[in-house]
Amino acid sequence: MSCRRNAARPPRPSERGGIILKLIGVFLLLALVTVLWLVRQPMLRVVGEILIVDEAPQPSDAIVVLGNDNYWGERAARAAELYRDRWAPRVIASGAQVRPYASIADLIRHDLLDRGVPAEAVVHFPNYGGSTREEAYAVRRLMRERGWKRLIVVTSNYHTRRARYIYRRVLDPEDVRVVAAPDSTYDPRVWWQSRGGLKAFFRECAGFTVAFVEMQLQEPDASRLVPSSPAPAR
Repeated sequence: MSCRRNAARPPRPSERGGIILKLIGVFLLLALVTVLWLVRQPMLRVVGEILIVDEAPQPSDAIVVLGNDNYWGERAARAAELYRDRWAPRVIASGAQVRPYASIADLIRHDLLDRGVPAEAVVHFPNYGGSTREEAYAVRRLMRERGWKRLIVVTSNYHTRRARYIYRRVLDPEDVRVVAAPDSTYDPRVWWQSRGGLKAFFRECAGFTVAFVEMQLQEPDASRLVPSSPAPAR
């Protein structure tokens, strides 16, 4: 009889309070999940925009188009716009040497010419830079050889923050402006909805981490990054 009475007794006040607290906790958790679900897209847009900087250009000695432009040549197109707006008298077509007879710089030079930049204003600059950091040191060597000081860096939107971080440490920060070129594979408003956008975002996050570590290391030997017979000065 005593066992039956114990099994049938109603919950004590302390037990009721514990049940209520658990229910409140579950409710708050569900509310938090609901809020996060509702604001997920604005939050992802903010995250996507973090990668991008787009500075106002200043009159400079040169515009450099960083290598690895996309299929549509959108970096070169943005650089050509800046040249037509007379922010600089020349455009550096930079890019890694991928074969003894061919380089990415060749493609960028072709894109610039197609977009109306005159041949005499294009500085063809193939180099052996295997990263944005090495390319920056190669460009710095070229600028010092030519006596140039101010530079506008044009690169894809998702790559701009890393490029600015690197170039402002390789050159005087006051002499560098980084201008974003639109990129058809990376739209910060919907980057998570495409494979290309996801790849660009996560690759860039990893790239920035690597760049931060690399910039603490000794400078590379820039003489090994530049061909022995660079393009003549323009």
